[in-house]
Amino acid sequence: MQSEPGTVCNVAISFDRCKITSVTCSCGNKDIFYCAHVVALSLYRIRKPDQVKLHLPISETLFQMNRDQLQKFVQYLITVHHTEVLPTAQKLADEILSQNSEINQVHGAPDPTAGASIDDENCWHLDEEQVQEQVKLFLSQGGYHGSGKQLNLLFAKVREMLKMRDSNGARMLTLITEQFMADPRLSLWRQQGTAMTDKYRQLWDELGALWMCIVLNPHCKAEQKAIWLKQLKKWNSVDVCPWEDGNHGNELPNLTNALPQGGNANQDSSHRPHRTVFTRAIEACDLHWQDSHLQHIISSDLYTNYCYHDDTENSLFDSRGWPLWHEHVPTACARVDALRSHGYPREALRLAIAIVNTLRRQQQKRMDIFRVQKKELVHKGITTITNLEGWVGHPLDPIGTLFSSLMEACRVDDEGFHGFSDFADGFGHCKSLEYQHLSPHKFLEEGESYLTLAVEVALIGLGQQRIMPDGLYAQEKVCRNEEQLISKLQEIELDDTLVKIFRKQAVFLLEAGPYSGLGEIIHRESIPMHTFAKYLFTSLLPHDAELAYKIALRAMRLPVLESTAPTGDMSRPHHIASVVPNRYPRWFTLSHIESQQCELASTMLTAAKGDVRRLETVLESIQKNIHSSSHIFKLAQDAFKIATLMDSLPDITLLKVSLELGLQVMRMTLSTLNWRRREMVRWLVTCATEVGVYALDSIMQSWFTLFTPTEATSIVATTVMSNSTIVRLHLDCHQQEKLAGSARTLALQCAMKDPQNCALSALTLCEKDHIAFETAYQIVLDAATTGMSYTQLFTIARYMEHRGYPMRAYKLATLAMTHLNLSYNQDTHPAINDVLWACALSHSLGKNELAAIIPLVVTSVKCATVLSDILRRCTLTTPGMVGLHGRRNSGKLMSLDKSPLRQLLDATIGAYINTTHSRLTHISPRHYSEFIEFLSKARETFLMAHDGLIQFTQFIDNLKQIYKGKKKLMMLVRERFG
Repeated sequence: MQSEPGTVCNVAISFDRCKITSVTCSCGNKDIFYCAHVVALSLYRIRKPDQVKLHLPISETLFQMNRDQLQKFVQYLITVHHTEVLPTAQKLADEILSQNSEINQVHGAPDPTAGASIDDENCWHLDEEQVQEQVKLFLSQGGYHGSGKQLNLLFAKVREMLKMRDSNGARMLTLITEQFMADPRLSLWRQQGTAMTDKYRQLWDELGALWMCIVLNPHCKAEQKAIWLKQLKKWNSVDVCPWEDGNHGNELPNLTNALPQGGNANQDSSHRPHRTVFTRAIEACDLHWQDSHLQHIISSDLYTNYCYHDDTENSLFDSRGWPLWHEHVPTACARVDALRSHGYPREALRLAIAIVNTLRRQQQKRMDIFRVQKKELVHKGITTITNLEGWVGHPLDPIGTLFSSLMEACRVDDEGFHGFSDFADGFGHCKSLEYQHLSPHKFLEEGESYLTLAVEVALIGLGQQRIMPDGLYAQEKVCRNEEQLISKLQEIELDDTLVKIFRKQAVFLLEAGPYSGLGEIIHRESIPMHTFAKYLFTSLLPHDAELAYKIALRAMRLPVLESTAPTGDMSRPHHIASVVPNRYPRWFTLSHIESQQCELASTMLTAAKGDVRRLETVLESIQKNIHSSSHIFKLAQDAFKIATLMDSLPDITLLKVSLELGLQVMRMTLSTLNWRRREMVRWLVTCATEVGVYALDSIMQSWFTLFTPTEATSIVATTVMSNSTIVRLHLDCHQQEKLAGSARTLALQCAMKDPQNCALSALTLCEKDHIAFETAYQIVLDAATTGMSYTQLFTIARYMEHRGYPMRAYKLATLAMTHLNLSYNQDTHPAINDVLWACALSHSLGKNELAAIIPLVVTSVKCATVLSDILRRCTLTTPGMVGLHGRRNSGKLMSLDKSPLRQLLDATIGAYINTTHSRLTHISPRHYSEFIEFLSKARETFLMAHDGLIQFTQFIDNLKQIYKGKKKLMMLVRERFG
């Protein structure tokens, strides 16, 4: 920084055979990487070699001096640095003068300026302590503050060192691994049985992959490999060492090592220990590079054998005389990765091409065999899985390795062959790089290039039929790798050459039998192809629509959710052959898979707009293969949106598809609870409205298969009969009447089925048709005695009065009263307003009606304040004056001494007496004043009777006698009432 004062640092750098072998600097900065001062001095030495004077080794200079010069030289040296070197000088002088000292037993003397011996180890300087400290620090931060990114940078550094063939790469990785193994979280997670985080798991994966690269170094010495093997086995045996599949406990057979030299490859998988992140690297220690065929492949572009005619499964050359490499694919690809990683890009490319040519040949051969046996296999429904470990999502990422190696060869720069640069960030900058169809290699068909080969191998890998692995981590990894590979493919622009490859592979995948995830019959636990098929579909659509739809429709299936899916043949290893039909809960990523299936269907619907035949086919596929109501609902909404885009007329076929899917959702969710059900029902009516009047008529006629009675009346029929719907549909009178007829029929059927919830809606919907209205009213009466609550009956009664049917309202109100029961202390009950309304209605209709309802009130209502309120209202108005309808009676007020009011008065006084006693049993002093007010109200009611005062006085005297123990309260009673 400009503002900081300059500091002077003393820097020393030692070189040996073009490597920096040690550094010291007085700045004291600690880091994995060299400090700025060391870097500055190195750059200065590189840029200005003449400024740094080159001396002969000091021993040579001393050799040329005589005795006097040597003495002068030593004495001057001691004088300049006397404080630092004097003790050492005196000690050395004593030893040299002593005959039998150790120093005199050795001929000559050391010379730090002369460099090391030719046999001495020479490697770049690495501050081991700092590596350990840094890794420990990053791990302790647990993924926060970008520590994961820092650790990835360290891994990238290791790869860079390997590529430079710096022997520190392995040393640095050893230091990193030791810190990872010492992470205290490992034992904590193992004890708690919790899984490590995804990001952390990925770091362990990279660690395992790097060790695989290191032990597969084609030029490492056997002794060195033995040291690594010992180290790996030591880590592998630690009980907290993470397992390869990320979850605690699934055995997989040994598959890395499918070479004869593996020796134990056929061991029964059930007795094998768990595979850890180091297992593959340990197994890879058995691999060697001595195979002469392999050596020829990687060392020459011209290795051919045109006279070779052995066309068996494992032949060394194909019919064109080009070399093949039949090793287990992940293992073979690990070799490619090792070659690239150790700085042998040309060799890696040669092996990659041989592997891809082998894969393509196998693909063709297997398809030919399947075509011969197809009839029998399809007839029997046999579903063989040839790969228990898929190549996409595999711990060694074989397809990704081949793809990257070939893509690198497409990048052109001045030097013709590009090294590789995708250590840390994959193909993040693909868009800016020019990929060219380079074909300098001999073993490519005409018109082929590294680019076409890369694309083809990605398609082969993505389309491979493979079993869903065990465990959440392994399953998420499959999804992640598939998506990463597809996103890399999407960065490549498809030209005619590549479209040919897509066509060829699409046909292969459809016809290739059990090797293809898009084959005619697949195992029920096969990994679904939805994501891949969506990519293939969009890529092929502009060039070959027929093929695109074939692929997408074939991929729509999800057999793991089918109850009658084929269970697979018994020739497969026991741990998958024992699949029971309902084992899909172990598909942890099922919800993601189903949403990908939905995406694929939506993509097809969008593309098929305007094409009746294709839309019907897609609809059938959705109905057959999608099992989730929420996904079908999403597709129905998608189809509706696409069909009714603003800029064009609605696509009626797509609208019908939308409606059809909506109806399916209704049927699926009718008997199961779904929190979105109301939204779905409303949406369906909107959709049917868009389709037209016949669709609305149809859903109302078959309502019972689609809706609950409540939904049918309160949402469906009500919306259909609304003004906005009629205006939207431009209906004439005849059409309006037909629709209304259907709505009324629906309403009556719903009212019969569920009178409590549908009766009121039914009456409303039938208002304009006398016969239907009468029928609905009769249904209410029939249900009133058994199936209806007083709330429902009062609501309907009020509606009747509002509609101008007071006698019917009265009838329903009396039925409601028989269901009601108000106890003495329920003076704020919500039904009180209904009771007051019912009494007012009866009063307005006349003396007889009031006389009929009062006994019901007396039976149902025990609350004194409510009864007194009713009594007061009845005495203040004359019958017939409340409502404008009903019979008018004479203007006289009704007498309290005669029926029906006498009965009500007695009941009210009785209720006051009972309530008083009830209140006094549990009264506390803070309620005394409130109680006195209550007695005052009671007195008002008592006084309405002609002998009321006598009754009230008697009542008070009684209280004073019974409750004389409550002195303070009785004193208050005396003060107020004497």
